[in-house]
Formats: sequence, structure tokens, C-alpha cells
Amino acid sequence: MLKKWLSVIMAVIIGGSIFLHHAQAEGEYRAEDFPYKELSIQVMPEFDYPEGWPEDKPSLLNAFYGTITNNSGQDYSGELEFPVPLSDKDFQVYLVAEFPADNQSEVQRPYELNKAKNTLIWKPAEVIKQGSSYQFVIEYYSNPIAVTDTEKKFDFQFIPEASVEKLDIIFYNPMNSTEFTLDPKAQNVTGTDYGQELHLYQYTDVLKGEPVSYSTSYKKEGNESTLSIISKQTPEDGTHAGLTATDQVGNNGLSTSENQPIIGTAGAFIIGLSICIAGAFVFFGLRGAKESKYSSNVSSNGRNTSKKGARTSSASVKSLDEEKKLLRNKLMTGKIDEKTYEERMKKLI
Repeated sequence: MLKKWLSVIMAVIIGGSIFLHHAQAEGEYRAEDFPYKELSIQVMPEFDYPEGWPEDKPSLLNAFYGTITNNSGQDYSGELEFPVPLSDKDFQVYLVAEFPADNQSEVQRPYELNKAKNTLIWKPAEVIKQGSSYQFVIEYYSNPIAVTDTEKKFDFQFIPEASVEKLDIIFYNPMNSTEFTLDPKAQNVTGTDYGQELHLYQYTDVLKGEPVSYSTSYKKEGNESTLSIISKQTPEDGTHAGLTATDQVGNNGLSTSENQPIIGTAGAFIIGLSICIAGAFVFFGLRGAKESKYSSNVSSNGRNTSKKGARTSSASVKSLDEEKKLLRNKLMTGKIDEKTYEERMKKLI
């Protein structure tokens, strides 16, 4: 009888410990326990429109590419949260995904919206081990843009709910727009193959709750999207001489090789985005020269004065850019498929 009771007690203890460990692993999400190693934000007014978007309204596409680290003190298998503007009546989620590994493409995850907390909630496919990193991407459309005749204005603010070691923010000016201004002004401005400007901000060691805020204005007639406009153009770099963007990502998702599929609808968007920002990949070469939110490494003429920027010599940037253009050509000619293209591009970035 005693042995029987001891067995019961041991079973209860073991079962309880397993339950407790599981409960701890699930845990309550605390954003400060998952600081960002890196966060890249792309702010794209009138870049593209989702299905069903009101024709008389411009859209703002925001993309967040984050790498967080589990500093909770234990493995975590619960849900993650990210702030989104649910009060915007035109708000639409475009993508919620994770990157299983550095050399793998993103995998979409189911999500929920918490209107009480204004957050997007999703659960990673695997447990995030204590001390390990997790990569994700969130993209959504909103409409904060105020329109007066041809003048358009909007404010953008990001308040991190955890500390951010490296923060990059890229603003795209809409194609066919004029008098595009940003306050504060960007440290670096670069262009794409299609003549579009990208305004680049870089920060280090941004604290939890410390906002980064920008005011944007420009003039533009109508609401035609950037992707629609560049689909009618030939890029300026000569790499795609004789081909419009429509030729490059069109043909019903087929390459020039007979019956060899390259991209579907979602893939066409991704490749269109890659083409549009091809010239902006110089930005990723500048990652070694971050601007502190509190102490700038950029001189008054916009040139970076930090020695950490040595890795961004013109030769290395040119070499990197050429490698990426070569990959684009291989994709467009059907020599590699979309998955291989994305994996190789991630390695270069």
C-alpha cells in the first residue's frame, strides 16, 4: 500500500513539474523580454494597393523586418504581439511571416487582431529557446495620408515596446511625386533603377518607449501606385535594356523558358519590390555606420564620419550591387527559381 501511495505521489509530482514547465514555456508575453537585435522598417506611400482599396484614397504600406532575442530566462512557446494602427478604418494586413532559418524563405503564420490593445498577435511555429533569436516580417496597409488638392501629408511614428540594438528606417517617395520632404531630413538619400528616391535613417541602441517620429509631405496628382508606374517603364541602369518591368515580372508568371514557372501573384509582388529597390541595396552596405539616436555620426554634408563605415567602400558596394543584379538576371531568364533567388539574396543582404 505504501509503495502504491508513493507511486501516486511521484506521478503527481512529475506531472505537476511537466505542467509547470509547459506553463512557464507558454508564459505571458512581455515585450521587454524580447529585445530587437535588428529592426528594419520600410515606409512606402502609394507603393501598392490591396484588393478592394477605395480608389479615391492613397495607401501607406509599412513593412517591419525584425530579429528578436529571447531574454525571458526560459524557453518560450507562447504568442508574440506587435503594435498596429487598428483605429485606421482602412487598415489591412498584407503579410505575417517568420523565417525558419537564415537560408530559408519566409513562412506565413496565422494571426489575430486585438482591438483592445491595438496589436497583431501570432504564434511562432517552434519554441523560441532561451537566448536564441527569432526573425519575422509584418506588412500592412493603412491610410494616414491627408489630401488637399495635389498636396499630401502624413506623420509616421514608431514607439518600440522593447529596446532596439540596430534600427533602420527607409522612406520611399512615390513615383511621379514632386517636392517630397521629410522632417527630420534623412542622413542618406539614394535612388533606384527607376529613378525613385529612398530616404535612409539608421540608429543604434534605441530604448524601449523612445519614439522616432517623422513628418512627410509631397505633391502628386492622382493615386496611381509606384508599382503600376514602374511596370510601364524601362529601368535606367541598362541591366534590363529593352525590357519593361512588366516584361520582367509578367508573362503570366512564366520565364522565357517554355512552361517554366517563376512566380505567382504573391511572388510577382515580391520580385517587383526587389526590382524597385535594387539601387537601394547600397543601404544595406551602410549597416556598419549606424547613427545613435542620441549622438550622430553623420556630418553636416550628409557623409558618414564613423570609422565603422569603412566596410562600405565604393568598391565593395559596387561588387555587392553587381552580384544582386546578376541574381535578378538569372531569375528573369529562368536560370534560377524564385526560392533560390530569395535564399541567395538573403545571404547577400
